[in-house]
Amino acid sequence: MKMRIFRGLWTLLVVLIFALMSVGQATRDTEMRPTGKGWGVRVTKPAQRHRSPAVTTGNGINYHGGPIMPGTPNIYYIWYGTWNGSGANLTNRTSDSPGTQSLLNNLITGLSGSAYEHINTTYGDTSANVSGLMALGTSVSDAYSRGSVLLDSDIQAIVAAHAGTDLPKDTNGVYFVLTSSDVMEVTGFCTVYCGWHTNATIHGSDLKFSFVGNPDQCPMSCEAQTTSPNNNSGADGMASVIAHESEEAISDPDLNAWYDSSGNENADKCAWTFGTTSTASNGSQYNITLGGTNYLIQRNWVNASGGYCSMRY
Repeated sequence: MKMRIFRGLWTLLVVLIFALMSVGQATRDTEMRPTGKGWGVRVTKPAQRHRSPAVTTGNGINYHGGPIMPGTPNIYYIWYGTWNGSGANLTNRTSDSPGTQSLLNNLITGLSGSAYEHINTTYGDTSANVSGLMALGTSVSDAYSRGSVLLDSDIQAIVAAHAGTDLPKDTNGVYFVLTSSDVMEVTGFCTVYCGWHTNATIHGSDLKFSFVGNPDQCPMSCEAQTTSPNNNSGADGMASVIAHESEEAISDPDLNAWYDSSGNENADKCAWTFGTTSTASNGSQYNITLGGTNYLIQRNWVNASGGYCSMRY
């Protein structure tokens, strides 16, 4: 009887040891990677004949060997839907207007070379660091070519329809699909995310693109404040999301360069934090002035001195 008990305990011990070894192996064979939507997912590491690039750790964010966007990346806007202030389904169309287009154009030109954009220079790959510069490229309008109810997959199709035709096919650019407030992006806009970025092979090239919707359809979800510095809460809400996605797309364009152990990219680590703010004449808050225009945009993660959120570097 005693031998049976001992033999049973020994069998149990062996099973536990193998189980723990399996868990350890599973942990080593998987990792958290970014989705470009603000969270990470656990994926299986691909089998490789040669050794993977070493992961550079420190400052709260790690380098995994992928490229950054060098030089001066171009930002292309695809204005999807109605942006003349006359769309349906919403009584207040202030944010679906040329005024919004002007504010968001100014955002890109103002960010380039700014102390805010200089934060991204703390990220690099084996060839160069991010320059802290970007340029506003060509913009085009798209009047509901995929309808007014979109899936994530439609965003790639919209980019594919314009890249190489009325927009350059630019591997060192980011295509932003900006949707008016009457367009529903039903995969997760307003419920799971306010914007995202990714990359895909389009027309044989690795193109980077982003989706940002007009948050006036869900101000409680995607706007930091309903009274905004430019009296245009939709545009001001989009500005912060565009800043977020552009910082990530430039420092982690293929989702395999810079992210932390949870799969968070640099801007994810500082989402919805704004630092020191000032009060505008209408009572709203702002934290940066670009080209004479005030904005409230989120902070970004500085990859230096242990890592921290900031508006400048």
